[in-house]
Amino acid sequence: MIDALASSIEEKGYRDTTVADIVRIAKTSRRTFYEHFADRGECFLALFERLTNDKMQQIADAVDPELPLEEQIERAIDVYIEGIVADPELQRSFVRELPALNEASAEALRMTLERYAGMLTGLVGAARERHPEVHLQPLSHDVALILVGGLRELMVISIQQGRDLHELRDSSLAVVKALLMSLKSD
Repeated sequence: MIDALASSIEEKGYRDTTVADIVRIAKTSRRTFYEHFADRGECFLALFERLTNDKMQQIADAVDPELPLEEQIERAIDVYIEGIVADPELQRSFVRELPALNEASAEALRMTLERYAGMLTGLVGAARERHPEVHLQPLSHDVALILVGGLRELMVISIQQGRDLHELRDSSLAVVKALLMSLKSD
């Protein structure tokens, strides 16, 4: 049913998608839908969480801790941008609809930022262990939150403006690299 919701959103947007659309596409019944989800919003949140998990796994898979930190950053940013570009209508719906859906969706958005920040601090920690010659200092959770929050807002604003997100690669890389390289101790 989650895939059916994604298909309907791609076709006509979240606002115009009904439970009837979801069950029609999923070839199931309303009863089955309500056995899994309390409402359309809960299904939407499950879709968001699944896609977030998939994107985070793709980033983790793309980053090779044996590579220099700068290459790891490039891979992570590229996968992040491609993940957003791959599903533009879904991303637009997450940006527009999810924040105001309910308390659970607001919490899911907050936790997603926390998870991305945790992933980033973990990547920096792994780089510190594997490449001690770089003399990289630990990345604090607060700084990681500022970084991932800023990148997310840049993507949100760019999606709302209809910009090609590939245009953001160079500036995103420059900021992330500058911040992480500022952690070097000589």
